Amino acid sequence: MSGSNFVDYVKINCRTGRGGAGSSHLFRDRMNSRGGPDGGDGGRGGHIILRGNKQLWTLIHLKYRKHVKAGHGENGGASESTGAEGKDEILEVPLGTIAKDPDTGEVLFEITEDGEEKILLHGGKGGLGNVHFKNSVRQTPRYAQPGLPGQEAWKVLELKVLADVGLVGFPNAGKSTLLSVITAAKPKIADYAFTTLVPNLGIVPYREYQSFVMADIPGIIEGASEGKGIGHRFLRHIERNAILLFMIPVDTDDIKAEYEILSNELKKYNSELLDKDRVLALTKSDMLDEELMEEIKQDLPDVPYVFISSVAQQGLTELKDMLWKKLNEKVE
Repeated sequence: MSGSNFVDYVKINCRTGRGGAGSSHLFRDRMNSRGGPDGGDGGRGGHIILRGNKQLWTLIHLKYRKHVKAGHGENGGASESTGAEGKDEILEVPLGTIAKDPDTGEVLFEITEDGEEKILLHGGKGGLGNVHFKNSVRQTPRYAQPGLPGQEAWKVLELKVLADVGLVGFPNAGKSTLLSVITAAKPKIADYAFTTLVPNLGIVPYREYQSFVMADIPGIIEGASEGKGIGHRFLRHIERNAILLFMIPVDTDDIKAEYEILSNELKKYNSELLDKDRVLALTKSDMLDEELMEEIKQDLPDVPYVFISSVAQQGLTELKDMLWKKLNEKVE
């Protein structure tokens, strides 16, 4: 999933179909020149619908489609025949897509299941035919309802990556390297800040043909909750991860302080993120001997931790065991 192809935010103009008019037809045949009303209802206008598709990972197919229109409903006819409904416009979206009102920021709904459908904007209601207005006083009403107009509105679609484990750390903490080693993902890796500009997903194989999904999210920086760097873009994706894997290099000046900075940015953005299970991976541990490792252990934050080296492939089995255990604790 390259940076140019990953789109996690689109704003689209939606226009639904108008409802068809009800019919004011009166029944006539050669035996009856003064029959009663038999006008049918108009068909409803087409909706704009979102449908979940697990094969999609990005909103790029909607990036250049700024205007989406649904079909109009057809008018009702004689013999109480209802007009055809307008054609719905169905937009396929990745799982984890959220629909929002662009003016208020209100979340309308989210799509989390494959094949799940939700109406983004309703089509206009079809008008009632004159058959509905017949009564003992007015037995041959010659009027029917017009269909209601469709709606037009701007909507925002945001993608929050769905993954079991989200990697949290400053740029160059080794997240991309870890993902490339324990999954089949091929993220961009280089020695400069923000190499990862979009989320990368990888499947982590586990024992007995089991697996879980890990997401390498763009690196956080201090001030990300205020939108610095690629702040909110990063934090939006972290919301959907089940477990947060904090990654801090062992050559960091103050590991505990760095952990607190990362935690604080998550808290300022959304305090609910503090409720997620956490694991701390201390990277580049191949440069440590036993004495240095014991020294570092004395001043670590109070979370489960493991020393790893992605390059030397040390501690990776222990890390996967720890994550798998946490994931299954959440399921139970």
